[in-house]
Amino acid sequence: MKIAFTSKGKNLDALVDARFGRCEYILILDDETNKIEIIENSDASQEAHGAGPKTAQKLFNQNIDVLITGNGPGGNAATVLERANLEIYIGAADKTIKDAFAAYKENTLQKL
Repeated sequence: MKIAFTSKGKNLDALVDARFGRCEYILILDDETNKIEIIENSDASQEAHGAGPKTAQKLFNQNIDVLITGNGPGGNAATVLERANLEIYIGAADKTIKDAFAAYKENTLQKL
């Protein structure tokens, strides 16, 4: 299963970014192989409008199963993500990626 985290850094000790559309990075963890992939998302911070749908499209293209973030995607981004049939969990802001993953496995994050 591929799990995407909005991230402020490039490793498992980085903090989950509360923002979805303008997050700095998207960290993708394959929990079966423990492989990590990093997607730079700095181009979204330059967008006056539409950062959320552009970030959602990046996830859509990666065949993600689960998204873990802070505050969750806005309406337009949520529409794109619904088409990807992925589960979205919020409430992980300011946790490390490691801690957010543990919270996901313990089912203590809020499902959107």
